[in-house]
Amino acid sequence: MFKNLLASACLLLWFAASLTAQSGDPVLFTVNGKPVTVSEFRYIYTKTNQDKADFSEASLRDYLDLYTKFKLKVQKARDMKLDTVASLQSELEGYRRQLANSYLVDKEVTEKLIHETYARMLQDVNISHIFIACDRNAKAADSLRAYNRAMNIFNLVKGGASFEKVAADSSDDKSAKENRGNLGFVSAMLPDGYYEMEKAIYSASKGAVVGPVRSNTGYHIVMVNEFRPARGEVEVAQILVRKDKSPEKNSLQRMRIDSVYTLLKSGASWDDVAARFSEDKVTAPKGGYIGFFGINRYQRTFEDAAFALEKDGDYTAPVETSLGWHVIKRISRRPVGTFESVKRGLSERIKRDSRSEISKQSMIARIKKESRFQEYPAVLAKWSAKQVDSVFLTFKWKPDPAKPQDVLMRYSDNKSYTVADFEDYSLKTGRDRMRGVGLPIDETIQRLYKNWSDEVTMQFEESQLDSKYPDFHSLMREYEEGILLFEALKINVWDKANNDTLGLDKYFKANLADKYKWEERARVTIYTLKTDDPKMAEKVRALASKKPSADVLKKINKKEEVVTVMEKLYEKGKNKDLGAFWSAGAVTSVKSDASTKTSYFLKIEEIVPPTPKGLAEARGYAVADYQDYLEKRWIEELRQAYPVQINEEALKTLVKK
Repeated sequence: MFKNLLASACLLLWFAASLTAQSGDPVLFTVNGKPVTVSEFRYIYTKTNQDKADFSEASLRDYLDLYTKFKLKVQKARDMKLDTVASLQSELEGYRRQLANSYLVDKEVTEKLIHETYARMLQDVNISHIFIACDRNAKAADSLRAYNRAMNIFNLVKGGASFEKVAADSSDDKSAKENRGNLGFVSAMLPDGYYEMEKAIYSASKGAVVGPVRSNTGYHIVMVNEFRPARGEVEVAQILVRKDKSPEKNSLQRMRIDSVYTLLKSGASWDDVAARFSEDKVTAPKGGYIGFFGINRYQRTFEDAAFALEKDGDYTAPVETSLGWHVIKRISRRPVGTFESVKRGLSERIKRDSRSEISKQSMIARIKKESRFQEYPAVLAKWSAKQVDSVFLTFKWKPDPAKPQDVLMRYSDNKSYTVADFEDYSLKTGRDRMRGVGLPIDETIQRLYKNWSDEVTMQFEESQLDSKYPDFHSLMREYEEGILLFEALKINVWDKANNDTLGLDKYFKANLADKYKWEERARVTIYTLKTDDPKMAEKVRALASKKPSADVLKKINKKEEVVTVMEKLYEKGKNKDLGAFWSAGAVTSVKSDASTKTSYFLKIEEIVPPTPKGLAEARGYAVADYQDYLEKRWIEELRQAYPVQINEEALKTLVKK
């Protein structure tokens, strides 16, 4: 007896201590000794109830009951070792990576990039360029040679030489021979790898020549010809008459499009004319509909003509392109959307674009500063000096088996990364290492080290997310416990309810036999005729109103099968054909389908009074009820297995009314 009293006293002393262990965040309740703090409960209560979270005592107690049940199930899941299941761990890790991505960006820099890009989207800019080809991964000597050539051309143009002539003579862009370097109007965002070019042209004034600007493909000397308000997008339809290789046929085609235009001017229907005369077989059946497009989608003459239309419904005179002649009709036009309407899509595009590297590098610099990052370049230089390019830049290279522990970089929590770690990374990224063939070995090592340092820094930051960001910690806890709850319920309730046929049958008979009922029903014979002849249909209908279906079939189908029948039960109000015919012996009117040349009518054989549904008929509802029963019983078992202790004083601190 004394021992029991002593054990109870110790338990009470432990519980009191646990409630006050975190004075800033007291424990609200425990499940089997596992604490749930006030802050956790407040977070989940507010998130779940949103504007209904009034913090009244009744509301708090109702949700506390739900949350303790939730935690009981999660505790059972952990005791079942569900948190060790490989597939669930993999799912959780995938969610963590996805969630971490939203924290591992410099939001301020990203926001600036979004605003910057949107501001540029409001203007189209006409540019010309002289292009000097040089791949981003070219050897340093080749890149320098291309850059020097670009600088010579830039100085030549700045010195007064004709941009157009130099472009035609010197540009590696083959189209420059014809367009003399003019690319027409462009608009942000430029394709990935052209951010520096985009920055240069939108920062310049009309008439300026800028460069050399690096892109993924080479160097550009760019002349800014003109700015205009962004055209946005126009929605159009077209009628196309194609060109022919023969000059004689071309003349006929030109006359054909003129006739089409005259026909439209005389008031002919656009859709009819498009269907009859357009030689674009894809769009002709749809009234020539093309849809929305913006600048640089189609040839310039087509684009200019479409955007020149002033009103919806207006159409152009014949417009010539290399494809043929077009009459273009404007359906609608929409400008660049508001910032709020395009922000989300723009944000996603920027994340996929290499300009997002700006945000990443800003984030890395901030992480290193906050974590008092240190690196030891002398150690890297000493290691680099030992490497031989004929080995290091090939698949033959292997890390030092001694695993050198010289520290290359360190974070504030004494998390260190060594030469051995860098060697492992260099082996893993063999393709990047071997890409350095022909380059100075130091250049390749520095690039690998930079990439490794960036990767390690982001990994370090990810490891700190739980402690640095309470929201991240809460979301991860929610997701993990949600996965565990789902699996525990599946095993202990859902699968059991579906598979325990004897238990379900017993529960149904004891508790649900009178719960689910059929409303008043009609047993109906559906007569289907393989003809839409009204006389034949009325003949069959008249016979069916007096005779049973067997007699009807025998009489009508003597030579061939004209009529088929099918019996069905319909609840009252569940068949629109029956409508006001709700009485035994009633026959509905005949309905025909000209497209299938069939007809049908219905005859009510009898009215069936309301009756209880059997288990087979109400199985879906019965299983759901049985699941509820099993879950309630399971919770009671969990309450017996896992004591729940509630701190009433802590609960009262949450009550606001």
